[in-house]
Amino acid sequence: MIPTNQPSVQKSDDAAGFYTLGAPIIDETAPTGPINTRWQRRKFENRLVNPANRRKLDVIIVGTGLAGGAAAATLGEAGYNVKSFCYQDSPRRAHSIAAQGGINAAKNYKEDGDSVERLFYDTVKGGDYRSRESNVYRLAEVSTNIIDQCVAQGVPFAREYGGLLDNRSFGGVQVSRTFYARGQTGQQLLIGAYQAMERQVAAGTVTQYTRHEMLEVIIADGRARGIVTRDMVTGAVETHLADVVVLASGGYGNVYFLSTNAMGSNVTAAWRAHRKGAYMANPCYTQIHPTCIPVTGDHQSKLTLMSESLRNDGRIWVPKRAEDCGKPANEIAEEDRDYYLERIYPSFGNLVPRDIASRQAKNMCDEGRGVGPQVKEVQPDGTEVLMRRGVYLDFADAIARMGRDAVETKYGNLFDMYARITGEDPYETPMRIYPAVHYVMGGLWVDYHLQTNITGLFCSGEANFSDHGANRLGASALMQGLADGYFVLPNTIREYLADGPFEKIDESHPAVVEAKAEVEERIAKFLSIQGERSADSFHKQLGQIMWEYCGMERTEEGLTKAIGLIRDLKAEFWTNLKVLGTADSLNQSLEKAGRTIDFIELGELMCIDALNRRESCGGHFRGESQTEDGEALRHDDEFAYVAAWEFGGENANPVLHKEDLIYTAIEMKQRSYK
Repeated sequence: MIPTNQPSVQKSDDAAGFYTLGAPIIDETAPTGPINTRWQRRKFENRLVNPANRRKLDVIIVGTGLAGGAAAATLGEAGYNVKSFCYQDSPRRAHSIAAQGGINAAKNYKEDGDSVERLFYDTVKGGDYRSRESNVYRLAEVSTNIIDQCVAQGVPFAREYGGLLDNRSFGGVQVSRTFYARGQTGQQLLIGAYQAMERQVAAGTVTQYTRHEMLEVIIADGRARGIVTRDMVTGAVETHLADVVVLASGGYGNVYFLSTNAMGSNVTAAWRAHRKGAYMANPCYTQIHPTCIPVTGDHQSKLTLMSESLRNDGRIWVPKRAEDCGKPANEIAEEDRDYYLERIYPSFGNLVPRDIASRQAKNMCDEGRGVGPQVKEVQPDGTEVLMRRGVYLDFADAIARMGRDAVETKYGNLFDMYARITGEDPYETPMRIYPAVHYVMGGLWVDYHLQTNITGLFCSGEANFSDHGANRLGASALMQGLADGYFVLPNTIREYLADGPFEKIDESHPAVVEAKAEVEERIAKFLSIQGERSADSFHKQLGQIMWEYCGMERTEEGLTKAIGLIRDLKAEFWTNLKVLGTADSLNQSLEKAGRTIDFIELGELMCIDALNRRESCGGHFRGESQTEDGEALRHDDEFAYVAAWEFGGENANPVLHKEDLIYTAIEMKQRSYK
């Protein structure tokens, strides 16, 4: 990563006063030449590390999901000394296990016109032309290897009657390229990666640290050389040193409090790295998943995803007339139903991308045509109203066409989960769904080698920003996680490790002492405030602010208000937080305090990023920037760049660095699924 001398074009600035403009940047590791040869040439050009030297090199990997688990297994197999960290009681509890619908790969098993080039195009288009084309092409190219790898591990992908691997479609595409294991694909893929990692644990190349939360990155002599963790059982603050650090700690969707993420999912590992100098890229790009069980009240602490795969055979509709919304679905005649996605987007129908499906569901409910029980909503002016926040996902036609047994074979565990949560039988009455926060496309800035701007600090999977642009197509998260872990990172990290073995440092090094002291002082600060509010109450209030003003639609007025509200919330946090218990034991109250303040600081940056980006693209929808028919309107002349934010200091403005997005193999044009 190097700064450029190109001037920055800035016509007007909603976010003026909230940030400082820094020098533009470029990715100096990005390959050039024909796009279909870039990755193969780069793999050959990267230096090798001989087996004897690998045994002398230590690698820390934070996170044991698909990206972290696959990387630990692969690097351990290669002979490096790997230290693997997770905050869960087992690597198998990483949030990747919750993914349902499938994993994309350009195998073209259906002979329906798929190819690496088409997967590349669909992904760039799906991301609304806000991703790097070299990264996306590499992802599409590597995807074909992932399936072979997982089949060899014994992952039980669904198969057709003759034994061949089956495929289904996902949103934003017109081919069938998604491999799946019923509605539990993430679980099966994670078990495959976990078994591969455990094999290396048994071989002695991987050392596992469960129930350890990373609270700081150690940067010594300009390089990432380790991490500071807290043993979540004993409370012990520990330092762990290595030659390189990899963050594979997942996304930050829980900044909204209510999301489909696991309750423990957090941003702390990435945010502590950001505060040490790592750029946070495109933080405002949040994916709202259209197929989730609706909110039922203010008592909830998380939401439940219903796989996008259900949109293959289910049809989405709402009543045509608002007066019918209180009726049972089966009492609404066919001619009185509005299959709005099929009406508005005839080419893609129910398989439009997630951002589009989500916005249209919101539009239907805003028109007063939502279904389900009425729930209380607080309006921007503080008033409370009752709204129906749900649309129907109906399988009646699929059951009539395929038979109940066939539907049960494909989706049975998802139907069972829905029935257990709602008490309704989706075989007899349509499911009710509504959008919810699911995935984030933003994350730590990385170059083509997955290295952050901090030397020796790498980042993979959802924790980085690199592959999806402004919106992620369904079934591409598992693809990116395994691509990074099994095939990309092992081939790029060796270019860095080829300079090793590096000079060893120990716990007496000033950088190590300083990092550990910072963590201990922070913990002591949390315990000393002795206010009246729990961390959860602050987190919930933050989530309400974020959903209202930086959720499915953002405006200049709302974002400006949100920044002020978040700053007030942060000030109160540091004066009115109440943490029960002590530091030297299991203390979930203490854990939540650290995660919550990191979310609060991240939330402010997300709003500043959204305020600065005065366009609509993918999951970032600015009310001031839309077409006449309500679709997202980009402004490529001003915003065709990656927004890489540098931490400006405590209570100081962040610094914006722009990386121009340059397309040579694909034409930027207005996205259309009609």
